[in-house]
Amino acid sequence: MITYHCFWLLLWVGQPHQSFSTPLSKRTRGFLEKEKILELSGNNKKELIRSKRSWMWNQFFLLEEYTGSDYQYVGKLHSDQDRGDGSLKYILSGDGAGDLFIINENTGDIQATKRLDREEKPVYILRAQAVNRRTGRPVEPESEFIIKIHDINDNEPMFTKDVYNASVPEMSDVGSFVVQVTATDADDPTYGNSAKVVYSILQGQPYFSVESESGIIKTALLNMDRENREQYQVVIQAKDMGGQMGGLSGTTTVNITLTDVNDNPPRFPQSTYQFKTPESAPPESPIGRIKANDADVGENAEIEYSITEGDGSDMFGIMTDKDTQEGIVTVKKALDFEKKKLYTLKVEATNTHVDPRFLYLGPFKDSTTVRILVEDVDEPPMFSRPAYILEVKEDVHINSVIGTVTAQDPDVAKNPVKYSVDRHTDMDRVFNINSGNGSIFTSKPLDRETLLWHNITVIAAEINNPKQSSRVPVFIKVLDVNDNAPEFAMFYETFVCENAKAEQLIQTLSAVDKDDSFNGHQFSFSLAPEATSGSNFTVQDNRDNTAGIFTRKNRYNRHEISTYLLPVVISDSDYPVQSSTETVTIRVCACDHRGKMQSCNAEALIHPTGLSTGALIAILLCIIILLVTVVLFAALRRQRKKEPLIISKEDIRDNIVSYNDEGGGEEDTQAFDIGTLRNPEAIEDNKLRRDIMPEALLVPRRTPAVRDNTDVRDFINQRLKENDTDPTAPPYDSLATYAYEGNGSVAESLSSLESVTTDGDQDYDYLSDWGPRFKKLADMYGSVDSDKDS
Repeated sequence: MITYHCFWLLLWVGQPHQSFSTPLSKRTRGFLEKEKILELSGNNKKELIRSKRSWMWNQFFLLEEYTGSDYQYVGKLHSDQDRGDGSLKYILSGDGAGDLFIINENTGDIQATKRLDREEKPVYILRAQAVNRRTGRPVEPESEFIIKIHDINDNEPMFTKDVYNASVPEMSDVGSFVVQVTATDADDPTYGNSAKVVYSILQGQPYFSVESESGIIKTALLNMDRENREQYQVVIQAKDMGGQMGGLSGTTTVNITLTDVNDNPPRFPQSTYQFKTPESAPPESPIGRIKANDADVGENAEIEYSITEGDGSDMFGIMTDKDTQEGIVTVKKALDFEKKKLYTLKVEATNTHVDPRFLYLGPFKDSTTVRILVEDVDEPPMFSRPAYILEVKEDVHINSVIGTVTAQDPDVAKNPVKYSVDRHTDMDRVFNINSGNGSIFTSKPLDRETLLWHNITVIAAEINNPKQSSRVPVFIKVLDVNDNAPEFAMFYETFVCENAKAEQLIQTLSAVDKDDSFNGHQFSFSLAPEATSGSNFTVQDNRDNTAGIFTRKNRYNRHEISTYLLPVVISDSDYPVQSSTETVTIRVCACDHRGKMQSCNAEALIHPTGLSTGALIAILLCIIILLVTVVLFAALRRQRKKEPLIISKEDIRDNIVSYNDEGGGEEDTQAFDIGTLRNPEAIEDNKLRRDIMPEALLVPRRTPAVRDNTDVRDFINQRLKENDTDPTAPPYDSLATYAYEGNGSVAESLSSLESVTTDGDQDYDYLSDWGPRFKKLADMYGSVDSDKDS
């Protein structure tokens, strides 16, 4: 029989507190050894063959947190094949093998090299094997064993939160749930009491308690009042080892807040409040504020204010300010100091959210008294009515009183009032008012047909203080008077056929009346008295405010009478009766057999080829326009006719000079002496300027009469002589332009213009000796001298 060998694990029994092993239930010498077991059952005999099982490794325990100086011994591996000659080698593999757990390959001793923490890893699974050192082949099958770390109490309980926050309503019953705290212990809960936690309260008594097993915190005191204390801090301890001595513990803090409940009614701090308000305060204006105190908060402190009674409950109101929970007293109606000066109100404050559990504490409301003093202010006058409606007939006389408005000062002083009309509402000044008594009278005639309503505004102001004034509208209705006669509704122009028969209707008339009638208008129609006799037409009244015009004879001749003017009298039925005479134009026309008008022009038959009236008018206008054009043309020709060259004998010189005038240049000596500019040395103060008339020689010029049939040349020579001897005459001959011959001229000035300034007669005979160029001058001046000598 083949025998199999197996490992023997030698336990280190010398240290029983550090490692433990479970007793082996069976020991075997081999892995597959078979045994035959005979089992007898009754008369039956059965042979059972049982296979020998291989070695079973059990769990081994190793204490955590070993504090020794040497390695902690775990156990020893040994094989039956080991002869002790060192031919076998032990190998360890698995969790922590070679690092955390090492094995002596010769002896099979297993040791832990480090401190083990069960909370990090509670179980290690290792595999052991024995191999031949020389060949490296295993001599035993690889076997697996478990090392379980045995727990010790090395972890204190830890709460899930460092700080808990919780709340519970105030006035809660004893034992009311607040919050549950939880602590956990990392130690093994299945071994001993290391992880068994017990809760206890270190701080917070006697207000709260905690259940030791569950950690539930409950109220422990009756009627805890938030208004007295709102915040509580409770310290809870969790201890392991079931709370026994030597156990580890941890703590946490629980902040507990008492939440509010409506357990306090509102209370007014004062029994009476007093306010003042002017009588002019408008409705909805605030007067003052009151507040009832409530120790609760939030919705439990919400208050509703109301006026329960008092002599001013209809004059004042109160509302709640949702932000401040104050009661605002307001004015509901207009106040009047003269009527009532003091009002007394009873105001009640009530909680809007009442908790039925606390009704036993009393009614959750309170009341107070509010006194309101009305102050007097200077008020404007007040009219007796908000508006006035007056009626007046349109035929009323000017300055007739049509009504009266009344206003008075509502103040105690009763200041006098004056009245006036706002002219912006009565631009035409139709009405006026007595400033003292308020009577309104007319200042202009009225006409209902022009304006039915007059809307004016009357102002009443205090005489002592005109700024205090008030206004009232006055509506004046103008009543109708029958002052308008009826008249045709339109202009009537009709025709009658030449072949008309008697009693034939040719036109229906209707009338209108500007006057108003309460019962409706009733018009009557008739022919004017002057047309009654001999009229070719009749008027028939239809009694329905219409009338018909009928023919009185057969046939009419348009060549005899082409147009008839029929006067019709229209009368109304009001008082006084008004009537008017209207004229109906009736033209006689040619008609066909059906009575359809064809032509109403009598001249068209007499002169069928003549021109029409329009054509004649056009021709006449053309003739008039032609005549006007001819007249205008003749007038323009007359204005454009040239004047004669010589109007009179006195203007001959001027006209001749105009032919020689070239304008400007050297001949322009009116502004300055051009000779002086050319010869500055010729300036002498004692000489007279020829371009300025001397003041001392203003001698009237003598102009002799021109002889008949005088040659132009003789006339010019005579003029030259006159100018030579006239000191006041300007130098028209411009001979001064030839006076300058340059410096050092022997002849000096040859002008005869200065001859009058010399004391003696000038001798010009030497001019004949100067040559042919001066012959003309010698003839002119020499002859003059000879004439003078003779």
